[in-house]
Amino acid sequence: MLGCEGELVGCRIETSRDCSRPRLEDSSPRIIEHPSDLIVSKGEPATLNCKAEGRPTPIIEWYKDGERVETDKEDPRSHRMLLPSGSLFFLRIVHGRRSKPDEGVYVCVARNYLGEAVSRNASLEVASK
Repeated sequence: MLGCEGELVGCRIETSRDCSRPRLEDSSPRIIEHPSDLIVSKGEPATLNCKAEGRPTPIIEWYKDGERVETDKEDPRSHRMLLPSGSLFFLRIVHGRRSKPDEGVYVCVARNYLGEAVSRNASLEVASK
């Protein structure tokens, strides 16, 4: 099998183009934009950024306080959306006296078949009035 276009001429192979160009190789994920700490008012939107690179393109998941975050992909009623870039978007920050489902420490994890990369921790705090 020839790696690029070519034909057998006598006992040598002649190619119609240069075969020395490197082929794209698969690579494990790498976080290229880590999330940052946020202080957000109750009911306001917020975004925790995360971008990763790798080949094949990594799948990004978010975790809050060690638990996987459900987004609109798993629950269409969720107020959290996983953006195509990998960032986590909150339509509104939910915060009550007893329940504080959005406040906590978040990390994003990028995975492909070669491995995973974990971002730095980012705290999301709800501003007190």
